[in-house]
Amino acid sequence: MYDWAVMWDWIAFSVRWLHVITAMAWIGASFYFIALDLMLKPNDALPEGAYGEEWEVHGGGFYHTVKYMVAPARMPEHLTWHKWQSYSTWLSGAALLMIIYWVGGELYLLDPGKAELTLMQGIFISAASLTIGWLAYDFLCKSKLGENPTLLMLILFAILVAMSWGYNQVFTGRAALLHLGAFTATIMTANVFFQIMPNQRIVVADLKAGRKPDAKYGKIAKLRSTHNNYLTLPVVFLMLSNHYPLAFGTDYAWIIASLIFLTGVTIRHYFNTMHATGARLNWTWLATALLMVAIAWLSTFGPDETIDDAEARALTPYEQQYASAASFEDAYYAVVGNCSMCHAREPSWDGMHWPPKGVVLETEADVARHAGAVYLQAGRSHAMPPPNAIEMDAEARMQIVRWYREVNG
Repeated sequence: MYDWAVMWDWIAFSVRWLHVITAMAWIGASFYFIALDLMLKPNDALPEGAYGEEWEVHGGGFYHTVKYMVAPARMPEHLTWHKWQSYSTWLSGAALLMIIYWVGGELYLLDPGKAELTLMQGIFISAASLTIGWLAYDFLCKSKLGENPTLLMLILFAILVAMSWGYNQVFTGRAALLHLGAFTATIMTANVFFQIMPNQRIVVADLKAGRKPDAKYGKIAKLRSTHNNYLTLPVVFLMLSNHYPLAFGTDYAWIIASLIFLTGVTIRHYFNTMHATGARLNWTWLATALLMVAIAWLSTFGPDETIDDAEARALTPYEQQYASAASFEDAYYAVVGNCSMCHAREPSWDGMHWPPKGVVLETEADVARHAGAVYLQAGRSHAMPPPNAIEMDAEARMQIVRWYREVNG
């Protein structure tokens, strides 16, 4: 029998794997070149137009890198471009966003307790917000603020805080943090596609034509690359946050996300200063630690929904199709009997204070909402419940399988 749920989960896993691989390549290249740029040293023996050089040892050999602030006197025979790491990361991330938060929007994107949206309305907000973010940011960079990088970064931070709050007003906590990461990553990749690469192409075209390139193009590219450098670490955190309900399952998730951007600044400032001057600004680690303490404290203020509140809420169309299935009652009791001691608003498992992954399985609506995940985790596989927690018998697992297949064929 063809099991679309299993196949779809493997598609999502494969795209996620691709996204991680490409992100590693992009982040590694970005961090390396920023560090290299900061470590360059002047030398009177350098060729004309060269700004600095750096010697490095790696993999059993020595590397000698020379940077030209604008461009060399002539076009080199071989030129390596660094762009596809960025493009591939964004494209795979966009595909993953569509797979999880658009196709699975009824479960992962929409929160009826925050905003009454149709799935298509939620998808429109999701897509439009990414585009609007880039347009606003690009406008600010091209304005006179571009001449004041510090003020520009402060305004960008204010925009990110506003977006963090806005996403949390309409989407689930998990989707809100993920979208803030996608919002930021879109700015980063658009920097490469719309600014850094076109400006570098202008310089290359001038070299080929025998013209002296204008230094302003390199200055623009450097500003955007620096922004990307400081935004990278917060984006990584936001992309990982969906695995940690303490990050997204709180009333103050939007503040947590905002503070994470400040930790990105403190961490990068430490390494960038060290690469540039050799100085080690240890106070930045103290600042980062204090920010993380504040984040951990905010995470303890979770949503105050009770079972009565959940039972009083009307089921969404997505939940209704699973809750109305003839085999739902048997599946519901199988789930509640084996899963709800942990996956509860107030878990009864000793030492557990929040439901794993933020998944609650107490009411009929809870179980119906997570039908796909329950089917894969406890029906098609033995991932849940953990073997050392409770032994779920084969019949209970089959009840879940029959229920899910009744609805999905």
